[in-house]
Amino acid sequence: MHEAMLYERREDGSVTCHLCAHRCNIRTGHKGICAVRENHDGTLYSLVYGKVISQAVDPIEKKPLFHFLPGSTSYSFACPGCNFRCQWCQNWQISQLPRLGGELDLPDVNPEAIVAGASRYGCASISYTYTEPTVYFEYAYDVMRLAHRQGLANVFVSNGYMTPECLDMLAPREGSPLLLDAANIDLKGWDDAFYRRFTGAHVEPVLESLRLLKHMGVWVEVTTLIIPTLNDDDAQLRSIASFIATDLGVDTPWHVTRFHPDFQMDNIGPTPVASLRRAHQIGLDAGLHYVYMGNIAGDGETTVCPGCGRELVSRSGFRVLQNSISATGTCPACSSPIAGVWTNPAAKS
Repeated sequence: MHEAMLYERREDGSVTCHLCAHRCNIRTGHKGICAVRENHDGTLYSLVYGKVISQAVDPIEKKPLFHFLPGSTSYSFACPGCNFRCQWCQNWQISQLPRLGGELDLPDVNPEAIVAGASRYGCASISYTYTEPTVYFEYAYDVMRLAHRQGLANVFVSNGYMTPECLDMLAPREGSPLLLDAANIDLKGWDDAFYRRFTGAHVEPVLESLRLLKHMGVWVEVTTLIIPTLNDDDAQLRSIASFIATDLGVDTPWHVTRFHPDFQMDNIGPTPVASLRRAHQIGLDAGLHYVYMGNIAGDGETTVCPGCGRELVSRSGFRVLQNSISATGTCPACSSPIAGVWTNPAAKS
């Protein structure tokens, strides 16, 4: 076990965890909502530090990140656990493992091994993904610092339920840069009742995290899984698109992705393509420059110049087929700036 970060001891022996927005008050001998942080006699411990349950080399487009080092690969890994309980989770075997009583007796992987793996396979970044990186933050934090020293960028794929205190740990400090370079955040819906019922959380902390990440200078892209009858009504989608445009900026990419039944939600069929097209158009009508459709191969994946309409990056699935954005991040036809990160911010000069 590894002592946790960001918690407060109470006089009665309980602790309050300040890592995620649940802010669990945990009595001794008990765990938080994530089931991977446990109070032992007034000291909070992470039960999953170094307990890597999945590792792979992925295209960065799989995160999905379309405006961050396109065509590069990212060394992706996860530790077990999540602070949400999404009923449709496609990685539930590892994200919900601790909550379902699964065994956490995994071999320890030190942070140096993750960074070495990323370097060995020629990756441009490390992605903290598949489960929720917030719940293994102590381990992620140690990996992130090593990654930057080796010229590797850091990417979170997250539900966005971290606290401001957690995000502050990633902020630039005197003599050290911003630790987190990019994030794809799930904004699962707009209605708080939907969040409470299907994830066990609230929507406002996610919105606040998105605002803070943007303010910090992290490159942010947003994903919304479109679930038929639950979050696919025009009012919710317009509210999400309007929030992105107003609070994050019209250059923030929005990925509207297709739902497939999984885990505890096998009673709803896949998202109709027409629903994705409608969400895509709602995003464009809100003024967003970059709206993409996901989990549907060969459609809605092209980056188009907002200035002249030229197709700049064409994709098929997770493959970049063609990229004509200039090295300075502009359209070669009209010189309009194309929002994104086109050179590795952590690369050593």
